[in-house]
Amino acid sequence: MLELVLPDVARRAAWLESHREWGPGLHEDGFGVGPDDDVDSADGFAAWVSRLRSLPARMWWIVDGEAVLGGIALRTVTNDMVVRLGHVGYGIRPSARGRGIATWALGEVLPHARTAGLSRLLLVCLDDNVGSIRTIERNGGVLETVGDDGHGLVRRYWIDL
Repeated sequence: MLELVLPDVARRAAWLESHREWGPGLHEDGFGVGPDDDVDSADGFAAWVSRLRSLPARMWWIVDGEAVLGGIALRTVTNDMVVRLGHVGYGIRPSARGRGIATWALGEVLPHARTAGLSRLLLVCLDDNVGSIRTIERNGGVLETVGDDGHGLVRRYWIDL
């Protein structure tokens, strides 16, 4: 059964299994892993989880039983990062993609956004990311623009809450 859970050191082994599946150097949306984060050592992992739990963004891991399938972040303060990346970022490990997990997770986060006082959410994805396009549109996303952000074509959507 799918659940959103707060990052927790008790799930380190399951998270590392998911992390390894992404492969070295690949960006894992929704997990909040920075270039200086040490997630391999127990102490580094604990420090990283502590940092995640103290961010102004709300972070959850998407789990099914003991397996960590992905992560999702809700940025509740509109700032330059949100204007560039959107209020929500998510990622699903490669072996779990195509099963509607991101669509489910985004739907679960919408009530949290309302509770945080947001009336609408900006979501941004690459123009060729068919999975994210479907996820956003299935959750009521309305396309605002498609344009070049300097890294490629991106789609900007709004979801009214």
